[in-house]
Amino acid sequence: MKKKNTKKKYTKKQILTGYAFLAPFLIAFAVFTILPMVASIVLSFTYFNGFVWPDFVGLSNYIKLFLKDELFMKAISNTLVFALVTGPVSYFLSLTLAWIISEFSRKIRSVLTLIFYAPSICGGVYLVFTIIFNGDRYGWINSFLLNHNIIYEPIQWTTDPTYMIYVAILVILWSSLGTSFLSFIAGFLNVDQTMYEAGAIDGVSNRWQELWYITLPSMKPQLLFGAVMSITGSFGVGPILDGLFGNPSTDYALYTMVHELSDYANTRLELGYASAIATVLFIIMLVANRFVQKIISKVGE
Repeated sequence: MKKKNTKKKYTKKQILTGYAFLAPFLIAFAVFTILPMVASIVLSFTYFNGFVWPDFVGLSNYIKLFLKDELFMKAISNTLVFALVTGPVSYFLSLTLAWIISEFSRKIRSVLTLIFYAPSICGGVYLVFTIIFNGDRYGWINSFLLNHNIIYEPIQWTTDPTYMIYVAILVILWSSLGTSFLSFIAGFLNVDQTMYEAGAIDGVSNRWQELWYITLPSMKPQLLFGAVMSITGSFGVGPILDGLFGNPSTDYALYTMVHELSDYANTRLELGYASAIATVLFIIMLVANRFVQKIISKVGE
């Protein structure tokens, strides 16, 4: 028997109406995202200070970036450390907490969601950590350690490079439960319950198998969105740290690519060089996103 084509056909008017609704977003996306990105790539091959016409310099900015700028190499090293540590940890932390919270009743779930989500939207979260990690004996951590004779003099948590990286990672993780966390909760709550019944018939016998073979494959869009948000957040942690550690931090211990970019773009007005930094950061994030997409595509296999 010939298979009947059930694909719905849209009229020309319906198609044009759909594009009309999409037009405002597409125009805004092109003007504020695509064009600046292309302009940045083009300007990365020029010397440009914002006042005179850009002067083409070829690969000079990139040569200086990788061969002469020692501070950039420290910035890229710190950025990759934050990305490789805080990115995956915050992603799985958000996913795990979302999974646990989704099992509670609606009222309890709402309260827990607010508790864990609030730090990500609180601009002054560093103030809390300033009190906790204060460098004198009245800081909460130092006070506890001194009172229990674990240490005999206050530790300079926010100025000593030995400890700064660990405090920074803790602060980033605390404030990382943002939009991706909410998307994971939405994903868990919107899985079709009949799929679990079908899975039980096909041999799915425990919660872990349900999670791997049914739940996670059903929420791949949320998983991908959360991965993109986690990667973007982990590469752009600079401003989160400035309030607690200052900019620049002691011995540039927490100096990142975002700090370098901001310095050359806003302070030195070397916009061509800043564009080269932005282009390198964009390429790193693009490669990371593609890698994560391949991993997520294998979920449930």
